Amino acid sequence: MSSTPAAAPVQTPLRSYICIACGYVYHEAEGWPADGIAPGTRWEDVPDTWTCPDCGVTKDDFELLQD
Repeated sequence: MSSTPAAAPVQTPLRSYICIACGYVYHEAEGWPADGIAPGTRWEDVPDTWTCPDCGVTKDDFELLQD
């Protein structure tokens, strides 16, 4: 009997988001430990109450930073 290995789950690359108000960039790979957001935290997992550390706007004022 032949056994084929299970396919590894496809990982979405870590992304970055830019604050449209001030230009601060949130990098998922780095997180924001000062606010308790661990490195590797996906944008959708950042609390909705989080605000930009530079200018104080909410997550609604961030956009995906394209490569």
